[in-house]
This record gives sequence, structure tokens and C-alpha cells, in this order.
Amino acid sequence: MPSSRISKAVIQAARELTENLDSMTFPPPIAHVYNPLTYAWRAHEQYLRRFATTRKAVVFLGMNPGPFGMMQTAVPFGEISYVRDWIGIKDGVDRPRHEHPKRPILGFECQRSEVSGQRLWGFFQEKFETAEAFFKDHFVANYCPLAFLEESGRNFTPDKLPAPVARTLEGHCDAHLRQIVGILKPQWLIGIGAFARKQAERAVVDSNVQFGQILHPSPASPAANRGWAAQAYSQLTALGVLD
Repeated sequence: MPSSRISKAVIQAARELTENLDSMTFPPPIAHVYNPLTYAWRAHEQYLRRFATTRKAVVFLGMNPGPFGMMQTAVPFGEISYVRDWIGIKDGVDRPRHEHPKRPILGFECQRSEVSGQRLWGFFQEKFETAEAFFKDHFVANYCPLAFLEESGRNFTPDKLPAPVARTLEGHCDAHLRQIVGILKPQWLIGIGAFARKQAERAVVDSNVQFGQILHPSPASPAANRGWAAQAYSQLTALGVLD
């Protein structure tokens, strides 16, 4: 499949996912739902159009957006400095309609840092040097593009959703992930954390893809704060994903 057809197919899959998720409602304690694929679609489309252009050896899969990463930049684990200076996306972010006052979307003007994104993209920069070299055979996606906030502004993770709502959400996200795997045809689907791997293994069946997992780089994880990059490298080399 030509590169333009690959990126167009991935972009269409993202649009379909957004349409399906926009029809959902979420119960308390969720008070605000942020979807970067709507208010920051232009930035996300740049990411897909530029880097989802070839079949991939490895797709890395995260869970859902962080407040100072993908929520601001529309790129998974989207620490602003790496998205702007390494990946090369610098604009395309508007404001959501129902914004929490404690979680404003400032896009590339946001001064806060996403530690998970610093670690993940910093690791890829160290190993591959250029974004073009990394994305030639690799890609980073999120299982779910939605971020959930409680009234206090506290993050609410999708693994805590009530079962009926979770099943509907998973149905849409599973279908999208299968589309991505079908288009990019990766040899490996690597969960960034246990939740992402679990969702991937359940969603993607009857495929030749192999599954793996690396430690999530969140600073909330004590293990990740003890040399995350070295642990991720060891896990990937043990899988045979990195030399």
C-alpha cells in the first residue's frame, strides 16, 4: 500500500473512532471528558500524516492521554519539548468546549512537563537520534484517546469505569486498534504498561502480531523512578525488539 494510502486509512480510522466516542456519556465522578482528536485534531492529523505512512515493525501502545502530554499536543505521551523540537509538530491545538478550570488546554504554550513523555521520547531520541529514523519502523499510539477528569480536576483512569460503560468504550477502542494493526501490520504490539498490553491481547486476535510489554514510565511508579530507560532497554532487548 502506498504511503499516502496508509496515512489516509489511519486518519480515517481516527475520525471514525472520534465519532463513535462522541456519542458516549460518562457517569460521575467523571465531570469532564477531553478528546484531543477533536479540539487538537489538526495537530493529531499532522502526526498521523507524517509518521503513519509505512508498515511498522513495532507499535507501542499507551493507555490514554496525560494532562501535560497528549491532552496538550494530541501526540501520545506528548511532552511538549519533544513534540515541538524532535517530532516537529508545533501548532494545531484549540480549546475544548467544556474545559476544567484546573486543567486548561494551552497547547504548546503549556509550561508544565509530562514526565512519562520525557522518559519515553527521550529514550527513543537516544536510541534512534532522529524522529525519522524512529518512525521508519516504529509508531506510538494510545488505546483510548479520551482523558477523564473528576470535579476536583483529578485524573480518572479508564480501568476504573463501571463495567457497562467500559464495555462500550472498549468495543470502540478495540475496533480502532484492530484497524491500526490491519493497516500498519506490525510484527510487535508492545504495551506501555500492563493495562495497555492486556487490552491489546484481548482486542487483537487472529493476527500474526506478537505481544510484549515495557514498564510504564510514569513517575507514580516507584519502579519507573529507578532507572526507567535502562529497564525499558533490557525488556526490549530480551524480546528481540531492539539490538
